[in-house]
Amino acid sequence: MNVVDSSGWIEYFTAGPNSGFFAGAIENVDELIVPALAVYEVFKWVSRERGETQALKAIAHMQLGEVVDLDSKLAIYAARLSLQTKLPMADSIVYATARASEATLWTQDDDFEGLDNVKYIAKKKAAK
Repeated sequence: MNVVDSSGWIEYFTAGPNSGFFAGAIENVDELIVPALAVYEVFKWVSRERGETQALKAIAHMQLGEVVDLDSKLAIYAARLSLQTKLPMADSIVYATARASEATLWTQDDDFEGLDNVKYIAKKKAAK
């Protein structure tokens, strides 16, 4: 199972330099877990940068995976992980979703670097 954090989704949708790193996890929808928080973050970013039509297309792809809502059990787990790892709230919710689903988290967010079951790649600057 795989979880892709918001930075990975945005990288993929914008064909950024690390998009290939995320492609396998994103395109294998049968193994894809999508935190509801990632839906929020990606919709907001794509709407702002590319317009609502493109945002809706992005979200349609995300919904091909299993979208996991934030309930009180997951929220408490995320809070505990945040205390242990010092992750900010949104990151701890994404990480808790991955851990609760026994999934690998794919990211280019350096807050996750070195954590268990995380596939991390350093963010690259887009060529100009």
